Amino acid sequence: MENTAKQNEALPGEQKFQRIFEYSMDGLILWNDKLQIIDINHSGERIFGLSKNRLIGKSLLDLFTTLEEKKQEIMDHIEQAMELGKQCSSIVIEMIDGTTRHFDYSTKLGIIDGQNLTVIIDVTEKAKMQEQLRKSDRLNIVGELAAGIAHEIRNPMTALKGFIQLLQPSIKAENSMYYDVITSELARIDSIINEFLILAKPQEIRFQEKDVRQIMKETVDLLSAQAVLYNVQFHTDYEANLPFVYCEPNQLKKVFINLIKNAIEVMPNGGQITIKINKIEEHKVQICIQDEGMGIPKDKIIKLGEPFYTTKEKGTGLGLMVSYRIIEEHDGEIQVESEEGKGTIFKLMLPLKHFLKS
Repeated sequence: MENTAKQNEALPGEQKFQRIFEYSMDGLILWNDKLQIIDINHSGERIFGLSKNRLIGKSLLDLFTTLEEKKQEIMDHIEQAMELGKQCSSIVIEMIDGTTRHFDYSTKLGIIDGQNLTVIIDVTEKAKMQEQLRKSDRLNIVGELAAGIAHEIRNPMTALKGFIQLLQPSIKAENSMYYDVITSELARIDSIINEFLILAKPQEIRFQEKDVRQIMKETVDLLSAQAVLYNVQFHTDYEANLPFVYCEPNQLKKVFINLIKNAIEVMPNGGQITIKINKIEEHKVQICIQDEGMGIPKDKIIKLGEPFYTTKEKGTGLGLMVSYRIIEEHDGEIQVESEEGKGTIFKLMLPLKHFLKS
C-alpha cells in the first residue's frame, strides 16, 4: 500500500489523471465543443458495448444510434449543460441483450480547455430496490385495509351461507340452477376474503426443507383436469438431484396454483405450459412457468403484483399480490418476461440457504 502511494506520488500529474480516468468504476467520456468523443474509459466501453477505437472521433450521439427516441433527451441535456455549465439527468436504456438498465449521468463543461466531461453511473440496482420498496409500502397499506374489509364482509357472508343451506331442501328442481349459481358465487366471494386475510396479517408459517419438484408435481396433478378443459398440455423439465428448498410448502403451492391457473386462463384456445426447475448461481433455485398466451405489454409488466391490478377481464389482482407477498417472505424474487403475441414467462428465484423469520 505504501509502495503504491509512493509510485503515484512519482507519477506526473497527467499520468495520474489518466490512470484515475481509465480505472474509474463509473463511465467517463471526454468530448469537445463539436460533440466529438476525445476519450472514453473502460467502464464507458462496457456500458455501451463499444470499443474506444471505434468511438474516438465519433459524435457523442453515435452512442445512441440504436436509440433514436433517446437522442432528443441527450440533446436537451447537452443544451442545458451548455447554458448552465453543468447538468444532471437520468435515462433508461434497453440494452442489446434485452435487459433494461437505469443510468444517472452528469456533464461538466470546460473541465479542461475545450474539453467537457460526462460521468455515467449505472443505478439499475438502486432503481430496483426503490421499486420493491414502493410495492412493499403499497402492500402494507392494502393489508391494513383488507383486515377491516374482510371482517365486515365475512359476518353477513356467514349469515347468507347459513340461510341458503336451510333453504336447499325446499328449492324446486326448476330453480336448482339458481341455487348452484348462488352457492358458486358465495364460494368465490369467500375465496377473495381468504386472499384478503393473507394480505392482512402474517400467517403462521413453518419453514421446512422440501423438494420443490415434488410440490410442483402435486400442483400440476391438481390442475390437470382444468388444463384438459382448456386444451392445455404441460411440458415439465426438472433438473435432477436438486437440493431441498427451505420453504413453507403449502404457501409455495398456492403461488404455483395462482401462476399456473393464470397461464391456463390466458390460453382459451389451448396451448402448452412449460415448467422448468433448475439450480442457478450457487445458492438459488429457479422455477420458470411459461405460457403461449398473447403476452403482456411492457408498460403493464411493471404493475403486476400491485393492489388490484390485473390483465384479466374478471380478475381481482389479488392472486398475484398474494404470490408476490409469499415469495417475498421466502426471501425470493419474481421476474416477468413477456413478448406480445408469443407468451409470458414467470421466473421465481428462491434461496437454498437457511434463513430465520421473526
